[in-house]
Amino acid sequence: MSVPGPPSLDGVLAGPPDGLEAGGPTPGLSDTSPDEGLIEDLTIEDKAVEQLAEGLLSHYLPDLQRSKQALQELTQNQVVLLDTLEQEISKFKECHSMLDINALFTEAKHYHAKLVNIRKEMLMLHEKTSKLKKRALKLQQKRQKEELEREQQREKEFEREKQLTAKPAKRT
Repeated sequence: MSVPGPPSLDGVLAGPPDGLEAGGPTPGLSDTSPDEGLIEDLTIEDKAVEQLAEGLLSHYLPDLQRSKQALQELTQNQVVLLDTLEQEISKFKECHSMLDINALFTEAKHYHAKLVNIRKEMLMLHEKTSKLKKRALKLQQKRQKEELEREQQREKEFEREKQLTAKPAKRT
């Protein structure tokens, strides 16, 4: 009788179990090659793995497809929201620019009013200068007339004095 070998790390005996001698027939196994059973087991295992995979897929695939669809809808909704947000931002920018334009129009009205006042003042000053020019011309004409009258008066006086001065008599 042989002694079993030391246990392997996975807990399986390394040697033949008790009651089995080396080289003796193994009960339940045929004299065929050990690889033949493995091929059948592999095909059975492949079928089992395939069936398990199909079962797993059939169980989780609908949920995954629904999740995929929901994610696609969310992505589309995000795109729509981003477009809407961009439009709203552009509207706010337009409103802000409209406020700037309104401020410019208000400033333009203010300066227009200033220009109108300046024009009125210039017209008033023009009228005053025209009146002053007319008055100055009248005064100049009056002074010239007075000067002329004085000159004529002097000449008359000079002539009168000339006539009043004694003249030597003419001898005839």
